[in-house]
Amino acid sequence: MVALRGKEIDAFLARPDAGRPIILLYGPDAGLVRERADALIASAVDDPNDPFSLVKLDGDELSAEPSRLVDEAMTVPLFGGRRAIRIRAGSRSFAGGIDTLAEMSVKDCRIVIEAGELRPESPLRKACEKARTAVAIGCYPDTERDLAKLMEDELRIANLRIAQDARAALMSFLGGDRQASRNELRKLTLYAHGKGEITLDDVMSVVADASELKLDPIVDGAFAGRPDIVETEFAKAMIAGTYPGVIISAAQRQAAWLHKSALAIADGQPASAVLDGGFPRLHFSRKPMVETALRNFSVARLAAIIEQLATAALDTRKQSTLAAAIAQRTLMAIAANAKRRG
Repeated sequence: MVALRGKEIDAFLARPDAGRPIILLYGPDAGLVRERADALIASAVDDPNDPFSLVKLDGDELSAEPSRLVDEAMTVPLFGGRRAIRIRAGSRSFAGGIDTLAEMSVKDCRIVIEAGELRPESPLRKACEKARTAVAIGCYPDTERDLAKLMEDELRIANLRIAQDARAALMSFLGGDRQASRNELRKLTLYAHGKGEITLDDVMSVVADASELKLDPIVDGAFAGRPDIVETEFAKAMIAGTYPGVIISAAQRQAAWLHKSALAIADGQPASAVLDGGFPRLHFSRKPMVETALRNFSVARLAAIIEQLATAALDTRKQSTLAAAIAQRTLMAIAANAKRRG
């Protein structure tokens, strides 16, 4: 069983094993999935823009003809060189193609599969974890340590320092999606270029303003029982091109955090201590809405919402053309549920 974790992932990504050319990237952090896929493709071919070097396949289309994966992987380039295949997994399984390919000798071709959250019993995940020529890598939201390292890496490249209060504020805006976090950091370092040190004003001017089109207002509005906010902010997110599944993922993380916090409060921990502690640190501007959410829902009702969101996440993947409608309907239902309290 080859499911990499922790430092094994970093070591593999730095020096991919040629004996395991099939790589599955999956998990709730879509930005981290994309970032790792981009890096694996870049190191696999000389020119990712060359259609003869990089073949892109859709998983749902591949499910109708899994043998096509084998044909593409075994194709010898007309002019030689290395090849890669990039597959975006959907709701339909093409695990049969993986099983067949895993028994063959694949040379000079890397197969990178991008997927969302996959249960352990998922055919695609099981196929990649059991194959000796494949690896499965989970991509989960960054921890505080991960974000700190990401921040230090970007600051070092830009030759910048950051003030302590600016660092604390910046950390509260990052997380959830690796690519989004990196983009915000690069935007901030570009803004502060030549200044030497990033200040709190810099962070609030650049990152805080950008966060208005992010996901917190939608999610907080839903759990606080504000369907009007959900409707307005959801529309903004759609105009900005946000994928609906990412919004559902954010709602899942918030539901899990609220459930954990509700349990702590039920055990006697003061609500103020719950709101001020933990990671990711709750930004001060969100506290009123989150306090309302904790008053609105019991532990049992939050557990039911976690199940409701899991179903919605699956439905958005199965019915991609209806993803926006599914996500908005689910969030509006949570907002209506919040008004009932208890």
